[in-house]
Amino acid sequence: MSDIVTFTDPTGEGPPIELETVALPKDLSDAELRAAHIPEPDPYYVDLGMLYRLAQLEQVRRGAFADTPLHLALRGHMGTGKDHDLEQFAALLHMPHYRIPLTGEVRDITLIGSVKLHGDGKGGTESRWEDGDITRALRGPALINLSELNAAGAETLFALHGLLDRHRALELPTGELVRLRDDVRVFGTLNPTDLRDYAGTQTLNKAFADRWIIWEKDFPAEDQLTSMLDRRHPGLKVEFRELIAKLAVEVNASFTSTDARTRVETPMSLRTVLDRIPAGLRVYNSAADPLRRSWEEFVLPHIDPFDRDHYDTVWAAVVRRGPAGPAYR
Repeated sequence: MSDIVTFTDPTGEGPPIELETVALPKDLSDAELRAAHIPEPDPYYVDLGMLYRLAQLEQVRRGAFADTPLHLALRGHMGTGKDHDLEQFAALLHMPHYRIPLTGEVRDITLIGSVKLHGDGKGGTESRWEDGDITRALRGPALINLSELNAAGAETLFALHGLLDRHRALELPTGELVRLRDDVRVFGTLNPTDLRDYAGTQTLNKAFADRWIIWEKDFPAEDQLTSMLDRRHPGLKVEFRELIAKLAVEVNASFTSTDARTRVETPMSLRTVLDRIPAGLRVYNSAADPLRRSWEEFVLPHIDPFDRDHYDTVWAAVVRRGPAGPAYR
């Protein structure tokens, strides 16, 4: 039975959006396995507005554009929370969530499926079709996240063209057409294709890119980072939360800068801000300068050697000397 979930605009500008959750049909052959793919809501997740935007699009998809292929890809740098947004959207709508990485090593037979030999129990073999990752997800309610779209090989992308256009179906080598169900949503994520060191990425084929709506996902602002830290680590003292947020904003401003003289090649991801630095503060909670120790042991090892000077410059400008411990109340 479906429930109603309400999405509110964090800016207060748009009206609340009510959407029915997705109910799993009882006659699905893999109903139990599919139910296990429904993610749990993250109690520490802070919606910066993306869930509301996704709900706006979903409302249109269920209305006037129900028969129109509207597939969304989130483009942003590493650590901006693209995949987490999609996972939490699936959690709220009670949708099975399938994150399928499209790395250069993945082939179309891995994603779509292939014919394999199986023992027939009589000493011989028989051939059977086995669904690949995407085909399996398409057979029931699902939110499919094709992660790292611009790292996929050309043969993989071409195999998906029919699924993503008005044909709305995946044609299997067996001749079967797996049609895009009304309760299946296809999303994607990708990194920007600039001079950054995103190994294996490439510019999307224009025909493939035209099948997507592409939204940019930026790094969070200082007040947003502070709010995330406050929710995830309520025992962390205010002065530590504020300095961590300021460090991240300054480093990421340099990361996105067009000035090659000041630009760094490694950002401070949400994993660094919300996980690694707070863990370091726990480890060095009783140190004279817990934040500096955490910076040296949990942040700088991820930084390219030629970026260390700029990271030190940011540290000197923002912190100089960190607050005295303990970091946690």
